[in-house]
Amino acid sequence: MGKKSRIKNKAAKKERMPFVARTFEGLPGEADWVALREFVPSATATITLTTGEKVKICSLLPGNGAGIRRPDGEIWVGLQVAHNFGDISRDLAHVIKTAGETEPGNPVRMTDPGVGPRVQDLIDPASSFDVTVHEGFDYWIEDVDSSDGTADLLADANETIAPTVKLSSVEAAYWTEMGPQRFLRWVMTHDESDLLDALARLRVDDADRLGDGTKLIGHFRAHGLLVPVWEFEHDAADLEQPAVEFEKRLAKALADDTPLTPEQRSARSALISRQVQV
Repeated sequence: MGKKSRIKNKAAKKERMPFVARTFEGLPGEADWVALREFVPSATATITLTTGEKVKICSLLPGNGAGIRRPDGEIWVGLQVAHNFGDISRDLAHVIKTAGETEPGNPVRMTDPGVGPRVQDLIDPASSFDVTVHEGFDYWIEDVDSSDGTADLLADANETIAPTVKLSSVEAAYWTEMGPQRFLRWVMTHDESDLLDALARLRVDDADRLGDGTKLIGHFRAHGLLVPVWEFEHDAADLEQPAVEFEKRLAKALADDTPLTPEQRSARSALISRQVQV
């Protein structure tokens, strides 16, 4: 290949957005965006664009689709998809823009979006992000003709869904039941280092539980945020008040800027090593 051809090919290559770890930062309900993207099986929330148009954000769409322009013209966007071209927020903005140019009743195919606006650039600053958790995926076929095979996908998806409840007393905490085990995954927006310090202080004081029969078993990282995970025996409703009380203890621990004691440092190291996948 000659020099001119190499230069031409290089110039034709689409410019990519830089990688962003905390891709949902700046959006209303950042922690809930992370939850719907990573582990809540069936949930929706509606955002308002700067144009005034409403867009429904879904944890999952039929066939793991990136988006769809509904027959009534409404745009739905799926979060649990495989695409990641460096900045997921840019990917989602591309889906929204592409859906706006798509004929109603058709899916949106994901392509490399290149450099461009992010969801943060499209959304009305006053937009809310109020999550509704669904027991299944029946909302997929509400008010539409399901003769396109969506009903079959719906039946298959409903068979695999894990019961999930969003706590109402605190932000971005989701109860789930997986077989005989029950977990609470709580997405937190605090600085990771500060949060680990605070959790270590609470661990030493035996104050990191959400009541009797609960245990902080570890955490995982998602989109630049830490997600502590508790295992417990209770129903979701029984965690509401304990979660409020824990949040108060956590706030106090976060405000404590004294150096960690040797015992607290040991507890912090143990927490760092307890990365879980649930």
